[in-house]
Amino acid sequence: MAKKKPATKRGKGRPLAAGKTVGREALIDATRQLLQTLTPAQVTVTAVARQAQVDPALVRYYFGSRENLLLEVAQAIARDIKGDLPADAAVTLADLVHGAFQFTRSAKHMQRLMIEELDLARSPAVREKVREWNQKPVLDYQRMLEQESGAEPAEFDALFLHLAVIGISDFFVAGAPLIRLLVPPGTDMKALSNAYENFIVRLLMDGLRKR
Repeated sequence: MAKKKPATKRGKGRPLAAGKTVGREALIDATRQLLQTLTPAQVTVTAVARQAQVDPALVRYYFGSRENLLLEVAQAIARDIKGDLPADAAVTLADLVHGAFQFTRSAKHMQRLMIEELDLARSPAVREKVREWNQKPVLDYQRMLEQESGAEPAEFDALFLHLAVIGISDFFVAGAPLIRLLVPPGTDMKALSNAYENFIVRLLMDGLRKR
């Protein structure tokens, strides 16, 4: 009777994915899907692996940690939204406001993801990446002061404007139950959101107009 060959021990490397070819983008997509219905704390490595139907080790192989995965997911969402900024200050403000609203709506609890999971990340390296990333919109608002516009903005604090837009956009999402109580039954919430965004753009542009 022929002897069985000893099983070859698998070396370190990319974990097997149960016969599937699953890469970084598929895991990012799986995480984004979970963030539509779960709180950020519920989006664990195990939950992502189950959603993508792979071994949890594959998530750690590609991203190293859950914090790195969540950061890459948030940055992927932002890349899908942001394009090149126009040269006109008024159009830049509109683009940044609409982008902030879209980013906030892109996950059920986006600001909780940003603050609880990323701004408070245990890894100093992740926190530094988040700090650098969060500086970008502040610099975009600062650029508005250098742009020409038919309604040239007065001097303003770019950080304060960025924080104000975050708060305004976040409440329209987090405060949806209150908003539904204040509008007629059957109101088209998407249309209402678009109208509110346009109102905020006009409100800010008027408030920032040089007098």
